[in-house]
Amino acid sequence: MYMRKIHNLKKLKPLRKSLRKNTTEEESLLWRYLNDKQLGYKFRRQHSIGRYIVDFYCPSKELIVEIDGSQHLEDNAQYDQERTKYFNKLGLKVLRFWNSEVRDNLAGVVEEIKNKLL
Repeated sequence: MYMRKIHNLKKLKPLRKSLRKNTTEEESLLWRYLNDKQLGYKFRRQHSIGRYIVDFYCPSKELIVEIDGSQHLEDNAQYDQERTKYFNKLGLKVLRFWNSEVRDNLAGVVEEIKNKLL
């Protein structure tokens, strides 16, 4: 189990705040389903874990949901793998979706998240 003190580090607060303010269309679409315990669990938006900031985090299920845009193709593939490896070492599960999946198949994305929450 990971230590709570690695969550929402003070030094990352300005960046978390900026990311929340500049939410992508896909993040906004998905947040409508994750906000206010609509799936039965509380999610946090732009939550930091260690030096990383994740799009959505469900503390009670230790589940991270990431939405990856075109910037996550080849250039960031290794970075994403390192992040996922770090989270997995902490016992956290990571679900990744492409922007296009959220736009074109939001119901399917939400269903996959629901299944991970069970």
